[in-house]
Amino acid sequence: MAALNRSYRSGLVLLAGLVLLVSGLAAQSVVGQPAGWAVSLTLVGGLLVLGAGWALRVECAGLLRGRRGEIALYTAGVVGVLLALAHLSVRYPLRFDMSESRRFSLSPATVTMLKRLERPVHVVFFHDPLMRETVELYELIATQTPRVTVEFHDPVINPARARMLSVNFAGTAVLESEGRRLQVNSPSEVDIANGILRVSRAATQRVCFLDGHREPDPFSLESHDHMEGAPGHTHGLGARYVLHERHGMAKARYALETLNYTVEKVLLLQRANGLAGCAVLVVAGPKIALLPREVEAVRAYLAGGGHAFFLLDPFVATGLEPVIREYGVVVDNDIVIDEASHFWADVSAPAVSDYNRHQITRDLPLTFFPGARSLSPTPQRVPGTSVVALVNSSKSSWGQANQERVAFVEGRDVRGPNTLMVVALKRPVEPTDGSPSPEGPRSRIAVVGDSDFATNSFFHIMGNGSLFVNTVNFLAAQENLIGLAPRTADLPSVNLTNRQMKGTFFLSVVLVPAGLAIVGTAVWWKQH
Repeated sequence: MAALNRSYRSGLVLLAGLVLLVSGLAAQSVVGQPAGWAVSLTLVGGLLVLGAGWALRVECAGLLRGRRGEIALYTAGVVGVLLALAHLSVRYPLRFDMSESRRFSLSPATVTMLKRLERPVHVVFFHDPLMRETVELYELIATQTPRVTVEFHDPVINPARARMLSVNFAGTAVLESEGRRLQVNSPSEVDIANGILRVSRAATQRVCFLDGHREPDPFSLESHDHMEGAPGHTHGLGARYVLHERHGMAKARYALETLNYTVEKVLLLQRANGLAGCAVLVVAGPKIALLPREVEAVRAYLAGGGHAFFLLDPFVATGLEPVIREYGVVVDNDIVIDEASHFWADVSAPAVSDYNRHQITRDLPLTFFPGARSLSPTPQRVPGTSVVALVNSSKSSWGQANQERVAFVEGRDVRGPNTLMVVALKRPVEPTDGSPSPEGPRSRIAVVGDSDFATNSFFHIMGNGSLFVNTVNFLAAQENLIGLAPRTADLPSVNLTNRQMKGTFFLSVVLVPAGLAIVGTAVWWKQH
């Protein structure tokens, strides 16, 4: 009887030890790091299992004799191996991203940015047990470079550490680098990468948006709501905006601010020092011409080594045409019509998916330009300049010189492909007498024949936003930021040009049903 009671008590101890052991291991797997209480549970459970096993050694030996014992032993061995493999997979994970969009892997732009970090960044992430995916994202980031170190805390378990860093809730990461501190509350890769980039950079660059000529406001969330192809709605010939006369560019401003730029509007007539302090000047769709004094301020800014991004709409004289011409680029007074490749049903919104090779257009998806003018090179090359065409319309397009109706007129209009966007570099002119080249500032400009593509209505569609941000990064000599874009878990969608829509309609609605009808008719005819 005493032996039975001893065995019963030892069995209860064994059961309690197994419960504590499994609970401790499970807690460590969920938390993702060796927490003190979880380690204590594991150790206590292990000791209880060992003690109970020693006390029940006689009973265990009896159970292991015979076929049932062998089966139980083999089963326990297999379960132990599986538990060990599961534990090792948590401690030393191997990642195989089989998703089509690679959304469980870091984007190439993020990896490149991390490898180019010049300063160390320490990340303290406060999380709860349900934020395992974000924890894995930070761990994945830390594996890319030794300059990023990460530590994890639960604000409920370690509230003192959270109070020291002014953290009030789980999901907050504190990024520190050489005395600078920044909080990131988003679990997205792009926000985390931009936060690491911002805290690691000692200075910010200023992007100045020209104001005072009815340009889109970078601090406005305005957009116009519409259905493409609705009666009376176009973006080019006879354009009529449905709800608003002005588009905002707040989405573009936010995208720049996440990359550590500061954005401000400038009124040239109110600035005594001109455009001093601007890393990039953005002239986005002025509707009235600049005054001669303003044009000279822009020319002086570029002559001093400044960089500018000109987004100029069709049939609008801005007064900046002579300045752009000094870089070897002519802004044509027309609108591009592309009947073969356009966005939805708007032939004045050319869509482009093939680009000339350049840092700006690398891996860029389809872009479209709702109402765009064409650009041309100057008849004679301007000394000291180099011009690269980035975006061209299709061969079926043309530049139309009037706004009356869509029709190509020989001798008046220019057949495509038409250039929609260029970048130009201007350097000091080299002397022809063999003397040393003069030292002087170099300036970059980018010119695109449309401003609507970067407004709130179209910035987020396909590659429009990436084209705008990549161009600003190129002008600001921040090429390592080009391509830094968020990964999303949205359902995949397909945006088709007019030609692709017609082909899809013919294939799915006409050709395939007709083929099935013919085959079915032939089978019926043969049987009857």
